[in-house]
Amino acid sequence: MQGSIMIQGTASSAGKSLLNAALCRILAQDGFRAVPFKSQNMALNSYVTAEGLEMGRAQAVQAEAAYLEPRVEMNPVLLKPTSDRGSQVIVQGRPVDNMEAGDYLAWREKLLPVIMESYRRLQREHDVVVLEGAGSPAEINLKRGDLVNMGLARQVKTPVLLVGDIDRGGVFASLYGTVKLLPPGERSLIKGVVINKFRGDVSVLEPGLRELEELLEGIPVLGVVPYLELNLDDEDSVTDRFQESFQERSPSRKGEINVQVLQLPRLSNFTDFNPLETEEDVNLSYIRRPAELNRPDIIIIPGSKNTIQDLLYLKEHGWEEPLRGHVEAGGLLIGICGGFQMLGRKLQDPHGVESTVESASGLGFLDLETVMQGEKSTRRVEATWHYRDEGYFAGMQEEPLSGYEIHMGRTFCGEVIYPLFVDSEGYWEGAVNPEGNILGTYLHGIFDNPTWRRKLLNNLRRRKGIGEKEETRSVSYREHKEKEYDRLAEAVRGSLDMEKIYRIIEEGNG
Repeated sequence: MQGSIMIQGTASSAGKSLLNAALCRILAQDGFRAVPFKSQNMALNSYVTAEGLEMGRAQAVQAEAAYLEPRVEMNPVLLKPTSDRGSQVIVQGRPVDNMEAGDYLAWREKLLPVIMESYRRLQREHDVVVLEGAGSPAEINLKRGDLVNMGLARQVKTPVLLVGDIDRGGVFASLYGTVKLLPPGERSLIKGVVINKFRGDVSVLEPGLRELEELLEGIPVLGVVPYLELNLDDEDSVTDRFQESFQERSPSRKGEINVQVLQLPRLSNFTDFNPLETEEDVNLSYIRRPAELNRPDIIIIPGSKNTIQDLLYLKEHGWEEPLRGHVEAGGLLIGICGGFQMLGRKLQDPHGVESTVESASGLGFLDLETVMQGEKSTRRVEATWHYRDEGYFAGMQEEPLSGYEIHMGRTFCGEVIYPLFVDSEGYWEGAVNPEGNILGTYLHGIFDNPTWRRKLLNNLRRRKGIGEKEETRSVSYREHKEKEYDRLAEAVRGSLDMEKIYRIIEEGNG
């Protein structure tokens, strides 16, 4: 079998990305070389390939589900919002410009050759391309020059499955309205609809499903996918949907270790902290206001796509004194990427790389300064832990680490800090204060290292008089995700008419 199929949704967060990942895993399990493709993605949560190129996190997840190494061809265009109106435009893994929405819409048609080149390459190398749309195909104000929904489906002649989210209500109206807003030529590309995130007895839906098929003039309902609580990397952190989805999949625990992450307005790569959810005694939460602090053992300032603006946000909301109080009481404060930059004495952006603010005083916890520069650093990192300490980081000497960097700034360190580790190219990285309880690093994915993570948590458990966990019980986050991909595939396979979906792929739209 060779062909393609495209997953489009009635709205953002309808479940397109996870359904795409599920189909990639199912096809791969059934012996087909499946590959994901999303021509244009908008997200702050990105991924760095082995070649040091940047792409959307969702397509990296889908590639893993298909047992593939992520490649930028799977997501040739990535938009990373820097403000409410503008984004950094990344093409084939490299930033090309910062644009406001109107400018990008006038310019995007130039990207069609890039998109088609990526698609054709994947098509030649694989049996089935599983495409993903963005938002909704019925966004009639954006249809001209569309490169990601029906415009692309027409270009590559792929059949489409339309997904609706029943968890938010109004799913029948959403599916019907989306189909009816499409012109006949696009409507004919839709070969089936799927209802996603259902809780309850499917038999209660049956009368509505049959009536919907009649209203859609024969477009079949291919299945109802149940609501699934999965611990997989999320695509987006731009809106409150991130916080809602986190709360859904992570009900409140009575964990003995309390980790709280500051939910910045332009929080990026929050998947850095997903591995902490695999630790049974760790309670991980995302908070916006100091009043939400709940005696944390660790406070984390995460990455940001607009570091200076998010730094000013923290100051405006009164975070400086609570953070200082946490540190003075011996609590651990960690800054990653943009959070690392905020921990210093000063941030400068003289060329407006991220912000319209040229300079701002940092939080002043570490003796360092950062200058934003036009060239973006994106690379995989293999490193060895160097910092010697008998506190939070005891026993980590010579511990191997892996992760990735993705940042615009260059940081200059002063004398009153200590480096954390040395990478495979011989460069020192990261910083820690003399007391050993304020850590800053550019290394994303540091918690993915199971032995390092377990040693850090065991040191904290020891300080609190809690029983330590055996090192042999450390499980890599990748192993954890593999089990989640299989669980997702099993649930979707049991919910959809896969025989009919295979026929749709074989018949295509050619």
